[in-house]
Amino acid sequence: MEERLRAIAVGVNTKEKGEDFEYNMLELKGLAEARRIDVLAEMTQNLPKRNHVHYIGKGKIDELLPLIEEMEADVLIANDELSPSQIRVLEEKLDIRVMDRTMLILDIFAERAQTREAQLQVEVAQLQYMLPRLIGRRESLGRQGGGSGLANRGAGETKLELDRRRIEDNITALNKELEALVDLRKTQRKQRKKSGIPVVSLVGYTNAGKSTTMNALLETFNSGENKQVFEKDMLFATLDTSVRNITLPDNKSFLLTDTVGFVNKLPHHLVKAFRSTLEEVAEADLIVQVVDYSDPHHETMMEVTNKTLDDIGVGGIPMVYAFNKAELVDEESVGSVVNDRIYLSAKQRKGIDELIDVIKGHIFKDYKKCDMLIPFSQGQLISYFNEHANVLHTEYEENGTKLTMECRSSDFEKYREYVVQ
Repeated sequence: MEERLRAIAVGVNTKEKGEDFEYNMLELKGLAEARRIDVLAEMTQNLPKRNHVHYIGKGKIDELLPLIEEMEADVLIANDELSPSQIRVLEEKLDIRVMDRTMLILDIFAERAQTREAQLQVEVAQLQYMLPRLIGRRESLGRQGGGSGLANRGAGETKLELDRRRIEDNITALNKELEALVDLRKTQRKQRKKSGIPVVSLVGYTNAGKSTTMNALLETFNSGENKQVFEKDMLFATLDTSVRNITLPDNKSFLLTDTVGFVNKLPHHLVKAFRSTLEEVAEADLIVQVVDYSDPHHETMMEVTNKTLDDIGVGGIPMVYAFNKAELVDEESVGSVVNDRIYLSAKQRKGIDELIDVIKGHIFKDYKKCDMLIPFSQGQLISYFNEHANVLHTEYEENGTKLTMECRSSDFEKYREYVVQ
Protein backbone atom coordinates (compact mmCIF):
# COMPACT_ATOMS: atom_id res chain seq x y z
CA MET A 1 0.00 0.00 0.00
CA GLU A 2 1.31 3.45 -0.96
CA GLU A 3 2.61 5.48 1.97
CA ARG A 4 0.57 8.63 2.57
CA LEU A 5 2.42 11.88 1.93
CA ARG A 6 2.42 14.74 4.45
CA ALA A 7 1.60 18.14 2.97
CA ILE A 8 1.22 21.83 3.64
CA ALA A 9 -1.42 23.68 1.59
CA VAL A 10 -0.72 27.25 0.46
CA GLY A 11 -3.03 29.71 -1.22
CA VAL A 12 -3.07 33.36 -2.30
CA ASN A 13 -6.33 35.24 -1.83
CA THR A 14 -6.53 37.99 -4.46
CA LYS A 15 -10.17 38.66 -3.46
CA GLU A 16 -11.32 38.25 -7.05
CA LYS A 17 -15.01 38.92 -7.59
CA GLY A 18 -17.11 35.78 -7.43
CA GLU A 19 -14.33 33.61 -5.99
CA ASP A 20 -14.95 31.79 -2.71
CA PHE A 21 -11.35 31.52 -1.50
CA GLU A 22 -12.13 29.70 1.75
CA TYR A 23 -14.13 27.07 -0.09
CA ASN A 24 -11.36 26.65 -2.68
CA MET A 25 -8.86 25.94 0.11
CA LEU A 26 -11.27 23.46 1.70
CA GLU A 27 -11.72 21.77 -1.66
CA LEU A 28 -7.93 21.61 -2.12
CA LYS A 29 -7.76 19.51 1.06
CA GLY A 30 -10.48 17.25 -0.34
CA LEU A 31 -8.48 16.81 -3.56
CA ALA A 32 -5.37 16.00 -1.51
CA GLU A 33 -7.35 13.43 0.49
CA ALA A 34 -8.54 11.85 -2.78
CA ARG A 35 -4.84 11.52 -3.72
CA ARG A 36 -4.12 9.99 -0.28
CA ILE A 37 -2.16 13.03 0.92
CA ASP A 38 -2.61 14.31 4.48
CA VAL A 39 -2.73 18.12 4.72
CA LEU A 40 -1.18 18.88 8.12
CA ALA A 41 -1.14 22.68 7.92
CA GLU A 42 -2.39 25.54 5.79
CA MET A 43 -0.84 28.92 5.00
CA THR A 44 -2.73 31.66 3.17
CA GLN A 45 -1.85 35.19 2.14
CA ASN A 46 -3.88 38.18 0.97
CA LEU A 47 -2.26 39.84 -2.05
CA PRO A 48 -3.60 42.11 -4.82
CA LYS A 49 -2.09 39.60 -7.30
CA ARG A 50 -0.07 36.40 -7.11
CA ASN A 51 3.72 36.87 -7.06
CA HIS A 52 4.90 36.01 -10.59
CA VAL A 53 8.28 34.75 -9.32
CA HIS A 54 7.40 32.54 -6.36
CA TYR A 55 3.57 32.66 -6.11
CA ILE A 56 3.61 33.82 -2.44
CA GLY A 57 5.49 36.76 -0.90
CA LYS A 58 9.09 36.49 0.36
CA GLY A 59 7.98 36.83 3.96
CA LYS A 60 5.70 33.80 3.65
CA ILE A 61 8.56 31.74 2.23
CA ASP A 62 10.56 32.54 5.39
CA GLU A 63 7.57 31.49 7.51
CA LEU A 64 7.18 28.24 5.59
CA LEU A 65 10.72 26.97 6.20
CA PRO A 66 10.32 26.22 9.97
CA LEU A 67 6.75 24.96 9.40
CA ILE A 68 7.96 22.42 6.82
CA GLU A 69 10.62 21.23 9.27
CA GLU A 70 8.18 21.06 12.19
CA MET A 71 5.56 19.10 10.22
CA GLU A 72 8.15 16.96 8.47
CA ALA A 73 6.23 17.71 5.27
CA ASP A 74 6.99 15.88 2.01
CA VAL A 75 5.13 18.18 -0.35
CA LEU A 76 3.80 21.73 -0.70
CA ILE A 77 0.45 22.02 -2.51
CA ALA A 78 -0.54 25.33 -4.13
CA ASN A 79 -4.20 26.25 -4.64
CA ASP A 80 -3.57 27.55 -8.19
CA GLU A 81 -1.84 26.38 -11.34
CA LEU A 82 1.79 27.46 -11.08
CA SER A 83 4.15 28.37 -13.90
CA PRO A 84 7.25 26.20 -14.44
CA SER A 85 9.48 28.95 -13.01
CA GLN A 86 7.30 29.38 -9.89
CA ILE A 87 7.57 25.64 -9.15
CA ARG A 88 11.34 25.71 -9.71
CA VAL A 89 11.90 28.75 -7.47
CA LEU A 90 9.73 27.37 -4.64
CA GLU A 91 11.47 23.98 -4.78
CA GLU A 92 14.90 25.65 -4.67
CA LYS A 93 14.04 27.98 -1.80
CA LEU A 94 12.08 25.47 0.33
CA ASP A 95 13.90 22.25 -0.61
CA ILE A 96 10.58 20.39 -0.90
CA ARG A 97 8.52 18.91 -3.71
CA VAL A 98 5.91 21.38 -5.00
CA MET A 99 2.57 20.40 -6.54
CA ASP A 100 -0.09 22.73 -7.86
CA ARG A 101 -3.85 22.20 -8.01
CA THR A 102 -3.69 21.10 -11.67
CA MET A 103 -1.04 18.44 -10.98
CA LEU A 104 -3.15 17.12 -8.10
CA ILE A 105 -6.29 16.79 -10.26
CA LEU A 106 -4.31 15.19 -13.10
CA ASP A 107 -2.87 12.63 -10.66
CA ILE A 108 -6.36 11.76 -9.37
CA PHE A 109 -7.70 11.40 -12.92
CA ALA A 110 -4.73 9.19 -13.91
CA GLU A 111 -5.43 6.92 -10.96
CA ARG A 112 -9.19 6.63 -11.54
CA ALA A 113 -9.29 6.24 -15.34
CA GLN A 114 -10.65 2.78 -16.18
CA THR A 115 -11.47 2.68 -19.89
CA ARG A 116 -8.88 3.07 -22.63
CA GLU A 117 -10.49 6.34 -23.75
CA ALA A 118 -10.31 7.90 -20.28
CA GLN A 119 -6.70 6.70 -19.85
CA LEU A 120 -5.70 8.26 -23.18
CA GLN A 121 -7.47 11.53 -22.36
CA VAL A 122 -5.67 11.81 -19.03
CA GLU A 123 -2.29 10.88 -20.50
CA VAL A 124 -2.62 13.54 -23.22
CA ALA A 125 -3.55 16.15 -20.58
CA GLN A 126 -0.57 15.14 -18.40
CA LEU A 127 1.89 15.37 -21.28
CA GLN A 128 0.53 18.76 -22.39
CA TYR A 129 0.90 19.99 -18.82
CA MET A 130 4.45 18.60 -18.61
CA LEU A 131 5.73 20.00 -21.91
CA PRO A 132 6.38 23.64 -20.83
CA ARG A 133 7.70 22.40 -17.48
CA LEU A 134 10.73 20.55 -18.87
CA ILE A 135 13.03 23.58 -18.86
CA GLY A 136 15.38 23.78 -15.93
CA ARG A 137 13.87 20.86 -14.03
CA ARG A 138 16.99 18.73 -14.32
CA GLU A 139 19.99 19.92 -12.30
CA SER A 140 22.32 17.59 -14.21
CA LEU A 141 21.70 19.38 -17.51
CA GLY A 142 24.73 21.02 -19.06
CA ARG A 143 24.73 24.61 -20.29
CA GLN A 144 24.27 25.49 -23.96
CA GLY A 145 27.53 25.52 -25.91
CA GLY A 146 28.69 28.38 -28.11
CA GLY A 147 28.16 28.66 -31.85
CA SER A 148 25.03 27.73 -33.73
CA GLY A 149 23.24 24.53 -34.63
CA LEU A 150 22.44 21.44 -32.59
CA ALA A 151 26.00 20.04 -32.83
CA ASN A 152 27.44 22.86 -30.72
CA ARG A 153 24.84 22.74 -27.97
CA GLY A 154 25.53 21.41 -24.49
CA ALA A 155 24.37 17.98 -23.41
CA GLY A 156 21.54 19.53 -21.42
CA GLU A 157 20.11 21.47 -24.34
CA THR A 158 20.25 18.39 -26.57
CA LYS A 159 18.61 16.22 -23.89
CA LEU A 160 15.93 18.85 -23.39
CA GLU A 161 15.10 18.95 -27.11
CA LEU A 162 15.01 15.15 -27.27
CA ASP A 163 12.65 15.02 -24.28
CA ARG A 164 10.44 17.69 -25.81
CA ARG A 165 10.34 15.90 -29.17
CA ARG A 166 9.59 12.57 -27.47
CA ILE A 167 6.67 14.12 -25.56
CA GLU A 168 5.32 15.81 -28.69
CA ASP A 169 5.55 12.51 -30.61
CA ASN A 170 3.77 10.77 -27.73
CA ILE A 171 0.96 13.36 -27.75
CA THR A 172 0.55 12.94 -31.53
CA ALA A 173 0.40 9.12 -31.26
CA LEU A 174 -2.04 9.21 -28.33
CA ASN A 175 -4.26 11.75 -30.09
CA LYS A 176 -4.44 9.48 -33.16
CA GLU A 177 -5.59 6.56 -31.02
CA LEU A 178 -8.00 8.87 -29.22
CA GLU A 179 -9.45 10.14 -32.52
CA ALA A 180 -10.38 6.58 -33.48
CA LEU A 181 -12.26 6.17 -30.19
CA VAL A 182 -13.87 9.59 -30.62
CA ASP A 183 -15.10 8.56 -34.10
CA LEU A 184 -16.57 5.41 -32.57
CA ARG A 185 -18.34 7.50 -29.93
CA LYS A 186 -19.71 9.82 -32.66
CA THR A 187 -21.02 6.79 -34.59
CA GLN A 188 -22.73 5.51 -31.44
CA ARG A 189 -24.28 8.95 -30.88
CA LYS A 190 -25.59 9.04 -34.48
CA GLN A 191 -27.15 5.61 -34.06
CA ARG A 192 -28.82 6.71 -30.83
CA LYS A 193 -30.16 9.83 -32.53
CA LYS A 194 -31.47 7.76 -35.45
CA SER A 195 -33.36 5.52 -33.02
CA GLY A 196 -35.37 8.54 -31.91
CA ILE A 197 -34.96 7.67 -28.23
CA PRO A 198 -34.57 10.87 -26.15
CA VAL A 199 -31.30 11.37 -24.24
CA VAL A 200 -31.12 12.70 -20.68
CA SER A 201 -27.70 13.67 -19.36
CA LEU A 202 -26.70 13.84 -15.69
CA VAL A 203 -24.17 16.57 -14.93
CA GLY A 204 -22.92 18.18 -11.77
CA TYR A 205 -20.09 18.86 -9.39
CA THR A 206 -17.93 15.91 -8.42
CA ASN A 207 -19.40 13.86 -5.55
CA ALA A 208 -22.87 15.45 -5.91
CA GLY A 209 -24.39 11.98 -6.34
CA LYS A 210 -24.76 11.53 -10.13
CA SER A 211 -23.83 7.83 -10.09
CA THR A 212 -26.10 7.22 -7.07
CA THR A 213 -28.96 8.97 -8.92
CA MET A 214 -28.35 6.85 -12.01
CA ASN A 215 -28.33 3.67 -9.90
CA ALA A 216 -31.54 4.75 -8.13
CA LEU A 217 -33.27 5.19 -11.52
CA LEU A 218 -31.93 1.83 -12.77
CA GLU A 219 -33.02 0.05 -9.60
CA THR A 220 -36.51 1.59 -9.75
CA PHE A 221 -37.25 0.99 -13.44
CA ASN A 222 -34.78 -1.65 -14.67
CA SER A 223 -34.55 -3.81 -11.56
CA GLY A 224 -34.07 -7.08 -13.46
CA GLU A 225 -30.89 -5.86 -15.20
CA ASN A 226 -27.49 -5.74 -13.54
CA LYS A 227 -26.40 -2.42 -15.04
CA GLN A 228 -25.43 -0.52 -11.87
CA VAL A 229 -22.53 1.96 -12.16
CA PHE A 230 -19.72 2.41 -9.65
CA GLU A 231 -20.51 4.85 -6.84
CA LYS A 232 -18.48 5.97 -3.84
CA ASP A 233 -18.42 8.97 -1.50
CA MET A 234 -15.25 10.49 -2.94
CA LEU A 235 -14.14 13.12 -5.45
CA PHE A 236 -14.01 11.85 -9.05
CA ALA A 237 -15.10 8.30 -8.18
CA THR A 238 -16.02 7.78 -11.84
CA LEU A 239 -14.48 9.35 -14.95
CA ASP A 240 -16.02 7.18 -17.65
CA THR A 241 -19.26 8.09 -19.38
CA SER A 242 -21.99 5.52 -18.75
CA VAL A 243 -25.07 5.18 -20.98
CA ARG A 244 -28.09 3.21 -19.77
CA ASN A 245 -31.56 2.65 -21.23
CA ILE A 246 -34.38 3.46 -18.81
CA THR A 247 -37.69 1.79 -19.70
CA LEU A 248 -40.71 3.14 -17.82
CA PRO A 249 -43.86 1.16 -16.92
CA ASP A 250 -45.79 2.91 -19.73
CA ASN A 251 -43.25 1.61 -22.31
CA LYS A 252 -41.73 5.05 -22.81
CA SER A 253 -37.96 4.88 -22.68
CA PHE A 254 -34.96 7.21 -22.72
CA LEU A 255 -31.18 6.95 -22.59
CA LEU A 256 -29.52 8.22 -19.42
CA THR A 257 -25.87 9.33 -19.60
CA ASP A 258 -23.57 10.05 -16.67
CA THR A 259 -20.45 12.15 -17.34
CA VAL A 260 -17.32 13.07 -15.39
CA GLY A 261 -17.94 15.42 -12.46
CA PHE A 262 -16.81 19.04 -12.50
CA VAL A 263 -14.65 20.90 -10.01
CA ASN A 264 -13.60 24.51 -9.57
CA LYS A 265 -10.55 25.45 -11.67
CA LEU A 266 -10.81 22.21 -13.65
CA PRO A 267 -7.53 22.23 -15.64
CA HIS A 268 -8.04 23.41 -19.21
CA HIS A 269 -5.84 20.53 -20.42
CA LEU A 270 -8.40 18.12 -18.95
CA VAL A 271 -11.42 19.97 -20.32
CA LYS A 272 -9.78 19.91 -23.75
CA ALA A 273 -8.79 16.22 -23.49
CA PHE A 274 -12.22 15.18 -22.19
CA ARG A 275 -14.09 17.29 -24.75
CA SER A 276 -15.33 14.24 -26.69
CA THR A 277 -16.67 12.72 -23.47
CA LEU A 278 -18.28 15.97 -22.36
CA GLU A 279 -19.84 16.39 -25.80
CA GLU A 280 -22.26 13.62 -24.79
CA VAL A 281 -24.01 16.40 -22.86
CA ALA A 282 -24.31 18.57 -25.99
CA GLU A 283 -26.35 15.81 -27.67
CA ALA A 284 -28.85 15.55 -24.81
CA ASP A 285 -32.53 16.49 -25.07
CA LEU A 286 -32.55 17.34 -21.35
CA ILE A 287 -29.84 18.02 -18.76
CA VAL A 288 -30.39 17.03 -15.14
CA GLN A 289 -27.95 18.94 -12.95
CA VAL A 290 -27.43 16.94 -9.75
CA VAL A 291 -26.66 19.25 -6.82
CA ASP A 292 -25.38 18.30 -3.35
CA TYR A 293 -28.03 20.27 -1.47
CA SER A 294 -26.44 19.41 1.89
CA ASP A 295 -23.22 21.26 1.00
CA PRO A 296 -23.31 24.87 2.23
CA HIS A 297 -21.43 25.86 -0.95
CA HIS A 298 -23.91 24.21 -3.35
CA GLU A 299 -24.70 27.51 -5.11
CA THR A 300 -20.98 27.97 -5.90
CA MET A 301 -20.93 24.39 -7.24
CA MET A 302 -23.91 25.16 -9.50
CA GLU A 303 -22.13 28.25 -10.85
CA VAL A 304 -18.96 26.21 -11.59
CA THR A 305 -21.03 23.51 -13.35
CA ASN A 306 -22.87 26.08 -15.47
CA LYS A 307 -19.61 27.83 -16.36
CA THR A 308 -17.97 24.53 -17.38
CA LEU A 309 -20.98 23.72 -19.58
CA ASP A 310 -20.64 27.16 -21.21
CA ASP A 311 -16.91 26.52 -21.76
CA ILE A 312 -17.61 23.32 -23.70
CA GLY A 313 -20.31 25.02 -25.76
CA VAL A 314 -23.40 23.45 -24.22
CA GLY A 315 -26.20 25.96 -24.39
CA GLY A 316 -29.88 26.09 -25.21
CA ILE A 317 -30.62 22.62 -23.80
CA PRO A 318 -33.43 22.54 -21.20
CA MET A 319 -32.12 21.90 -17.67
CA VAL A 320 -33.73 20.69 -14.46
CA TYR A 321 -32.11 20.57 -11.02
CA ALA A 322 -32.07 17.49 -8.80
CA PHE A 323 -31.27 18.70 -5.27
CA ASN A 324 -29.79 15.50 -3.88
CA LYS A 325 -29.10 14.67 -0.19
CA ALA A 326 -32.12 16.85 0.70
CA GLU A 327 -32.85 14.58 3.70
CA LEU A 328 -29.73 16.03 5.38
CA VAL A 329 -31.19 19.55 5.14
CA ASP A 330 -34.94 19.12 5.51
CA GLU A 331 -36.51 15.64 5.67
CA GLU A 332 -39.94 17.05 4.74
CA SER A 333 -38.64 18.61 1.51
CA VAL A 334 -37.77 15.19 0.00
CA GLY A 335 -40.07 14.45 -2.91
CA SER A 336 -41.23 18.05 -3.37
CA VAL A 337 -41.05 19.77 -6.75
CA VAL A 338 -40.77 23.54 -7.17
CA ASN A 339 -40.81 24.51 -10.87
CA ASP A 340 -37.83 22.58 -12.31
CA ARG A 341 -36.23 21.84 -8.94
CA ILE A 342 -36.73 18.38 -7.46
CA TYR A 343 -35.66 17.65 -3.88
CA LEU A 344 -34.61 14.03 -3.46
CA SER A 345 -32.50 11.47 -1.64
CA ALA A 346 -30.88 9.21 -4.22
CA LYS A 347 -29.29 7.12 -1.48
CA GLN A 348 -32.64 6.47 0.22
CA ARG A 349 -34.36 6.12 -3.21
CA LYS A 350 -36.82 8.88 -2.29
CA GLY A 351 -38.05 11.50 -4.76
CA ILE A 352 -37.13 9.31 -7.76
CA ASP A 353 -40.74 9.07 -9.04
CA GLU A 354 -41.05 12.86 -8.85
CA LEU A 355 -37.77 13.24 -10.78
CA ILE A 356 -39.09 10.89 -13.48
CA ASP A 357 -42.36 12.88 -13.72
CA VAL A 358 -40.38 16.09 -14.34
CA ILE A 359 -38.13 14.34 -16.90
CA LYS A 360 -41.21 12.92 -18.70
CA GLY A 361 -42.80 16.37 -18.81
CA HIS A 362 -39.79 17.60 -20.80
CA ILE A 363 -38.85 14.76 -23.13
CA PHE A 364 -42.17 13.16 -24.01
CA LYS A 365 -43.97 16.29 -25.18
CA ASP A 366 -44.20 14.90 -28.72
CA TYR A 367 -46.33 11.90 -27.68
CA LYS A 368 -49.85 11.89 -29.12
CA LYS A 369 -52.92 10.20 -27.71
CA CYS A 370 -54.90 8.46 -30.44
CA ASP A 371 -57.04 5.50 -31.51
CA MET A 372 -55.76 3.21 -34.26
CA LEU A 373 -57.62 0.38 -35.95
CA ILE A 374 -54.99 -2.16 -36.98
CA PRO A 375 -56.10 -4.78 -39.57
CA PHE A 376 -55.72 -8.40 -38.45
CA SER A 377 -53.23 -8.87 -41.32
CA GLN A 378 -50.88 -6.35 -39.61
CA GLY A 379 -50.47 -8.32 -36.38
CA GLN A 380 -46.79 -7.30 -36.12
CA LEU A 381 -47.93 -3.67 -35.57
CA ILE A 382 -49.89 -4.72 -32.48
CA SER A 383 -46.68 -6.22 -31.07
CA TYR A 384 -44.74 -3.07 -32.05
CA PHE A 385 -47.11 -0.69 -30.29
CA ASN A 386 -47.35 -2.91 -27.21
CA GLU A 387 -43.57 -2.63 -26.97
CA HIS A 388 -42.98 0.98 -28.06
CA ALA A 389 -46.12 2.86 -27.04
CA ASN A 390 -48.30 3.23 -23.96
CA VAL A 391 -51.36 1.14 -24.89
CA LEU A 392 -54.23 2.24 -22.65
CA HIS A 393 -57.00 0.04 -24.05
CA THR A 394 -57.35 -2.82 -26.56
CA GLU A 395 -60.62 -3.67 -28.28
CA TYR A 396 -61.27 -6.33 -30.92
CA GLU A 397 -63.62 -5.18 -33.68
CA GLU A 398 -64.90 -6.69 -36.91
CA ASN A 399 -62.21 -5.10 -39.12
CA GLY A 400 -59.25 -5.36 -36.76
CA THR A 401 -57.80 -4.49 -33.37
CA LYS A 402 -58.52 -1.02 -31.98
CA LEU A 403 -55.76 0.43 -29.78
CA THR A 404 -56.24 3.48 -27.60
CA MET A 405 -52.71 4.65 -26.83
CA GLU A 406 -50.02 7.30 -26.44
CA CYS A 407 -47.39 7.00 -29.17
CA ARG A 408 -44.54 9.05 -30.59
CA SER A 409 -45.44 11.71 -33.14
CA SER A 410 -43.14 9.97 -35.65
CA ASP A 411 -45.12 6.70 -35.25
CA PHE A 412 -48.40 8.63 -35.44
CA GLU A 413 -47.36 10.13 -38.80
CA LYS A 414 -45.94 6.84 -40.09
CA TYR A 415 -49.14 4.88 -39.37
CA ARG A 416 -51.63 7.73 -39.85
CA GLU A 417 -53.70 5.56 -42.29
CA TYR A 418 -54.83 3.46 -39.30
CA VAL A 419 -55.86 6.43 -37.13
CA VAL A 420 -59.54 6.48 -36.23
CA GLN A 421 -60.90 10.02 -36.15
